[in-house]
Amino acid sequence: MSALLSHPVTPSLTPAVEIACNIKNGTLHVQDFIEHVLESLSSRKLEKTFGAVTSILTETAQQQAAKIAADLAHGRDPGPLAGVPFGVKDLFDIAGKTTTAGSRLLANNPPAVEHAHCVQLLVKAGAIPVATLNMDEFAYGFITENTHYGTTRNPHNIHHYAGGSSGGSAAVVAAGLLPFSLGSDTNGSIRVPAALCGIWGLRPTFGHLSLKGVYPFAKSLDTIGPLCNSLSDLYTLYQIMSDTHPSKLKDLSQTLSTEDIRVSQLGGWFTEDVHPFLLQRIEDMSSLFKGPSSIELPYTDEIRAAAFLITAAEGGTLHHDTLKTHADMYDPALRERLAAGCLQPSSTYLMAQNIRTWFRHTFANLFAKADVLIAPTCSDIAPRLDTPFVTLRGKAMPARAHLGRYTQPLSLGGMPILAAPLHIPTGQNTPPLPLGIQLIAQPHKENHLFAVADQLQKIGFLHSFQKI
Repeated sequence: MSALLSHPVTPSLTPAVEIACNIKNGTLHVQDFIEHVLESLSSRKLEKTFGAVTSILTETAQQQAAKIAADLAHGRDPGPLAGVPFGVKDLFDIAGKTTTAGSRLLANNPPAVEHAHCVQLLVKAGAIPVATLNMDEFAYGFITENTHYGTTRNPHNIHHYAGGSSGGSAAVVAAGLLPFSLGSDTNGSIRVPAALCGIWGLRPTFGHLSLKGVYPFAKSLDTIGPLCNSLSDLYTLYQIMSDTHPSKLKDLSQTLSTEDIRVSQLGGWFTEDVHPFLLQRIEDMSSLFKGPSSIELPYTDEIRAAAFLITAAEGGTLHHDTLKTHADMYDPALRERLAAGCLQPSSTYLMAQNIRTWFRHTFANLFAKADVLIAPTCSDIAPRLDTPFVTLRGKAMPARAHLGRYTQPLSLGGMPILAAPLHIPTGQNTPPLPLGIQLIAQPHKENHLFAVADQLQKIGFLHSFQKI
């Protein structure tokens, strides 16, 4: 265990599917295992170190573990994720628990009457929700610096951010405390923390996964998805969350051949200010496949501005009435951003939506040249907590708003995007913390993403960061 990580839990990077197999064959006793997980997550020292966990779902977890134990005792198959613990970003409904979305404004709301739909699917497959996880308040930010619940720190170096807004979801997985978690991604909130923590994440095609029971941010951009340490787990989780019957689940060996998949680097805007090591790896990866070496997306500045305006307008509208009556209960920085969204004229919002329509047509033209595009997720490693800035065209800019520089424009198109951790060999000239890439495909072409990611992993370009 690294001296940089000061908590009593020995990281365990066992894939979810392997945990389920061990529970089914009796190697691992589900109730004992879940008690150990709950105890680890409840560690006061861990809480102070990470700031990743907002609540422990002890009763829910124990009841589910007992049910799985009973199923096994009676010869019933509990499902493909039997006994696998997971956490949820604190905007997913958990039955009997108040969903706070990272804000004290919702703390006195009545408890949810049922799990969010995607949580129900995972529980049906045998998985066990054990914790709710920290996030930027109302998911508006890229660093998980929360006034009410604290800042989530990067498990690979606690002096650095974990990213956001699904920072707690990424941190517990990167530390090996949980095999997977759920996050949401409006403008990059799965992809950014996945990259900065060195794990895998997925923003599926917009609208593919149900958002029932998930607290909204900007409804025309919101998506949800899993984060985990294993590409094979990511593929399994995506299928389960898509409501695939257990008998029809596939593994990575059954994905498409990459022989005819055209892959290109996304150039221009997506090469500016990027860490040289990351940029070189992207060039090397794209050179392995058919397709143009690089494709450029025009007017990326304007596209990102449109995504920003749509987010601000929809977020501001959602909170308009509450801002009038309880403005003092919001994080001051968040309050200003939401208020600005409320004051945005409708003509500006409509103009941003017109840009969105144009962008989708433009991106469709890019996919006439390539099936998968590769871009950086963030420009560099996670910023330090005492230096919360990123470089943007030679200027230091606030990380809270600008860590999503390369993710936010792509959100506008509704495409599926897979966040993949770059393999970083040990060496004096290699980055000390994780870096990640985005693989982008046409809507409903997640199979292309998994095929390319699998191939790049086999070659050795991609791997979960494991220097803890």
